[in-house]
Amino acid sequence: MSTASKVVLGLSVVLTLSTVAGVHLKQTWDRQRLHEGVVRDLERLQRRKENLKLLEEQRSLTRQLEEERERRRAEQS
Repeated sequence: MSTASKVVLGLSVVLTLSTVAGVHLKQTWDRQRLHEGVVRDLERLQRRKENLKLLEEQRSLTRQLEEERERRRAEQS
């Protein structure tokens, strides 16, 4: 085997191994990003539920306040 063919074979092996390693690392990175996206979505949904609950509480309190104001107006009249 000549020196040139050994160099070409060595470069081919190195490039193949680095390509396989690069693809593996990219897949791992992509999988991690997808998982983080799911976690963020779950957190966003939880915050939305909390916000809706707070909004409903505020609506209820507003209704109570308006009813109380109406009662006071009726008592003053």
